[in-house]
Amino acid sequence: MLNRKRLSRLRRNLLLFLAVVGPGIITANVDNDAGGILTYSQAGASFGYSLLWTLIPITIALIVVQEMVARMGVVSGKGLADLIREEYGFRTTFFLMLMLLAADLGNTISEFAGLASGMSVLGVSRYVVVPLGALLVWLLVVKGTYRVVEKVFLVACLFYVAYPISCFLAHPRWSTAVRNTLAPSFHFSSPYLYMIIGLVGTTIAPWMQFYLQSAVVEKGIEVKNYRQSQWDVIIGCFMTDIVAFFIIAACAATIYASGPRELSDAAQAAVALRPLAGRAAEALFAFGLCNASLFSACILPLATAYYVCEGLGLESGINKRPREAPAFYSLYTGLIAFGALAVMALSQNMQIPVILLSQVINGILLPFVLIFMLRLVNREDLMGDYRNSRVFNAIAWTTCIVMIGLTLIWVVSSFVPAHLTG
Repeated sequence: MLNRKRLSRLRRNLLLFLAVVGPGIITANVDNDAGGILTYSQAGASFGYSLLWTLIPITIALIVVQEMVARMGVVSGKGLADLIREEYGFRTTFFLMLMLLAADLGNTISEFAGLASGMSVLGVSRYVVVPLGALLVWLLVVKGTYRVVEKVFLVACLFYVAYPISCFLAHPRWSTAVRNTLAPSFHFSSPYLYMIIGLVGTTIAPWMQFYLQSAVVEKGIEVKNYRQSQWDVIIGCFMTDIVAFFIIAACAATIYASGPRELSDAAQAAVALRPLAGRAAEALFAFGLCNASLFSACILPLATAYYVCEGLGLESGINKRPREAPAFYSLYTGLIAFGALAVMALSQNMQIPVILLSQVINGILLPFVLIFMLRLVNREDLMGDYRNSRVFNAIAWTTCIVMIGLTLIWVVSSFVPAHLTG
């Protein structure tokens, strides 16, 4: 009898979780986009296994930050940009939206650049695949509903398994990888600090917070399902950083092992796997890059359209038709068109600095977004009993302070001779 009750309770909780699952897992996984894959690949190619330790504090910070915005969405029923505008006024919100929009233009270019470079490994021209990819992601969101779009996104998350498989085929030194994950190492050279900022910026990106809260609100998740929403976020955060671990380890085992070097795009990491890991690893890495790029090319412009329209007080949401939310769909369409055209018009050498710089800008903007979030989530009139605990506040404020400190150290180290910074 007792076992039957436990089984019934377990089944009920599982059904509730499946009804709520989506926003947390999707937001975290789309974080492993083309820019993220390039950043992780470059970390492994330039520094071997030595930056794997950063994934532990990054995962903890990511869970805390993502859980905060999901909780705000569930309790307030409003998007993050909406709350910032109500609390801090239109002018502050406008300038914040402007900075985030500039960063997301670079991020959107990186998604289509990732699609083009991934398909180039498979022998397909960017002049064919980029317009087709742009049309596909535009049709999915403009013609679909939230439920349909969410299901497609969840299926896309499954294909990230390509990276763990390609990593195993590369035969990394697992003992070294585990040791470097558990034993932090640090030095004050400008490239090392730049890469850490890029890793944090690509893993805990500002746009993610706006998209996750908007997705929770649009899905209509209620306070009674808050615990299930929490697990959705936690599982998603672990998934994204486990994938990051395998990407860094694969590139450390292949590219770094044969001599550290700069990558011109993420597809170069796929090609570099072939000599040691074989054609299958190369194809899997390239396939994962294409999947991630298409997936993120949907989400990033969507996230931008959400927070800009919310911040300006305009109608937004996938469940609304274009005539009901013209600014939302116009901005979404414009970002896709801009990103696709930029990739077809710009040379590869011009694209890569834009992609890497956009990840670093994410890292620099993150503390500003976190400060707004922390002030809002601790408001008693807004959150009531769902305000932050002391532990959550400590981790979130530490993340802010560390990011500000890293940014300042990186700026200073950029002007100090290399032999003095090590």
